[in-house]
Amino acid sequence: MCFTTLSLFAGSDVQVPTGGRGNGMGNASVALSDFWAIQNNQAGLASFQSVAASFYYQNRFLISELGLKSFGFTLPTRNGTFGLSYQNFGYTQYHETKVGLAFGKSFGERFSAGLQIDYLAYKLTGEYGQANLLTFELGIQHKISEKVVIGAHAFNPIRAKLSNDPEERVPSVFRLGAAFNVSEELVLVLETEKNLDYKPNIRTGLEYKLAEKIFARVGYESVPALTGSENLSISSQYSFGFGLCLGALEVDFAAQIHQTLGWSPSLSMIYRFTKPD
Repeated sequence: MCFTTLSLFAGSDVQVPTGGRGNGMGNASVALSDFWAIQNNQAGLASFQSVAASFYYQNRFLISELGLKSFGFTLPTRNGTFGLSYQNFGYTQYHETKVGLAFGKSFGERFSAGLQIDYLAYKLTGEYGQANLLTFELGIQHKISEKVVIGAHAFNPIRAKLSNDPEERVPSVFRLGAAFNVSEELVLVLETEKNLDYKPNIRTGLEYKLAEKIFARVGYESVPALTGSENLSISSQYSFGFGLCLGALEVDFAAQIHQTLGWSPSLSMIYRFTKPD
């Protein structure tokens, strides 16, 4: 098996922020407590109190072979909220799959924590290689005040191995950010991300409530070069999106515009089978 070839791809997309809401705000989602905490920061699941199911699709740079698909399900209990998620990226020659089992729990009124066990599968067609492994991710959120929440999240902090070669590892990704509830209508988010293989990434965005069930969003994200690539400039990615609540159904659309690679539209839908307690 040629794991050296596989490692050039592995981990490139299984840990990216998911959900139309976060996509519309520059992917700054580590301090949010919505359904997509199931992928973005499992601590946020503690505040999501509905039995719900979801679907998400992003058409990366309008290339169908780079499509990212995700499904999820949440189940709140008296002790916390469980989540089950499935995510797939790729095409016939190469694909990544991630299946996660998550749990988020509140500790008092201001602090929550979450943990997710991940099964990761990577495959290149032919004899190039495949890998199947287990890792985990964990996160915390702290409500500093009624208007400010901070969040932190770590994906694969153990740097799980792809093979017996100590250099063949799934990337570790760390995120730290905050959400500011400026008013009942306006939310500001700010976040930094550090993939150990890349320079730091900055994300920021806002959400404005246009009407009782309609939301507008804009955001910005820097796209870092590889660590050590001092001659490569950081690219920019801008985003916008809209959200609509139709009773038990929530629909979120977003589009991200990379200054070089172009458009990446996304759509997510969440259906709540029960109302929050």
